[in-house]
Amino acid sequence: MDRTLERLKVLVVDDNHHMINIIKTILRGFEVKEFFDANNAADAFQLIRTTPFDLIITDFAMDPIDGCEFTKLIRTAEDSPNHFVPIIMLTAYAERSKVEQARDSGVTEFCAKPVTATELYKKVCAVINTPRSFVRTSVYFGPDRRRRKDDAYKGKERRESLFGPKSSAVLNRQAETAA
Repeated sequence: MDRTLERLKVLVVDDNHHMINIIKTILRGFEVKEFFDANNAADAFQLIRTTPFDLIITDFAMDPIDGCEFTKLIRTAEDSPNHFVPIIMLTAYAERSKVEQARDSGVTEFCAKPVTATELYKKVCAVINTPRSFVRTSVYFGPDRRRRKDDAYKGKERRESLFGPKSSAVLNRQAETAA
């Protein structure tokens, strides 16, 4: 096990109490010692305002605010205390359109239900050990949606040619935190 996981403070957000218990049991297996839970996005956002979390695990389908809207709220609301917190979304709806919707809302990683401990462990380690840079555009703020770099791509939308190497469009956690 990755010893850094035991220091994580994790928020689990799901409207299904049984799913919260499953995720908390899996987290205990990773030796995570401090976690909180909420049954809806509104309660979760209140917790986020008072407690600094290292990771949020949320469900996709919740009412009245779904996981994507909750993620957008965390990423863009003026009163959100941590726009950069890693967010892992869980859902039974793993079709491409849902994955893209989650990605476009600013989710860091995505897990299909039924979630396994192995899959969740991979996602948690990925968001903690290899955080992605953040991107700000007029319509999106969140982790860089490009997972691989294609050095052969020379098109007009290549980031280096569009924004330059010191662009403010690509933000990393340290730059934003220092500001």
